[in-house]
Amino acid sequence: MNRIDLDGRNAIVTGAAKGIGYAAAERFLDSGAKVSLWDFNREALDNAAERLAAKGEVQAVHVDCGDEDAVAAAMRETADRFPAIDILIANAGVAGIVKPAWEYTMDDWHHLMRNDLTSVFLCCRAVVPGMIERGYGRIVIVSSIAGMEGAPGNGAYAAAKGGAITYAKTLGKELAKTGVMVNCSAPSGIDTPLLGDITPEYMETVTSKMPIGRLGTAEEVAAQIAWLASEECSFSTGAVYDTSGGRAVY
Repeated sequence: MNRIDLDGRNAIVTGAAKGIGYAAAERFLDSGAKVSLWDFNREALDNAAERLAAKGEVQAVHVDCGDEDAVAAAMRETADRFPAIDILIANAGVAGIVKPAWEYTMDDWHHLMRNDLTSVFLCCRAVVPGMIERGYGRIVIVSSIAGMEGAPGNGAYAAAKGGAITYAKTLGKELAKTGVMVNCSAPSGIDTPLLGDITPEYMETVTSKMPIGRLGTAEEVAAQIAWLASEECSFSTGAVYDTSGGRAVY
């Protein structure tokens, strides 16, 4: 594994207890950063923090990233430990609800929008002013290829992830001259605990679209995120990077 230079950087990783978020936090620690781990699952968060503490300085913050007041409180708690946040990985989210688009209830719709889109907005809003003031920042929004090409049978998830992509593009353009780079990672099927919420039939559909013939790993996505979160990523903003095993057609 090559070491991305993140020495002296402070990062927030949301959804950090498992999967892509955990892998990104681990990669950051190995690269010299200090990391505030944000997650809704308190038990998983505490376990992750205990394991990752062996690699560097970590903070565990229990937070519902889809709740405005909770994000504000989490930001205050994080600022007490790490006053200057250089990196945000907006990764927190939930799996889709598999059913035809016209059968979604309002509760289904709001659940996906709240956790997969509103959470991105709230976390970005929390860190951007400080990044602008300091003239430096790296934000990586973790979306999904479903947000680029749609996902039959998973429409609310695709809509939320598509919203996250266009939000990243917009924020990247707005901040382009501030020293704050905003980019988006759009994975396809990645082998994480989130897949436990997906039916085997739907997963077979996802895998069949990937020419590489296998699921990706959280570590492979984290490798991409680490570069996007680094100082070397200095001329890319408002962009979408896929890790799709050849699935992407855009």
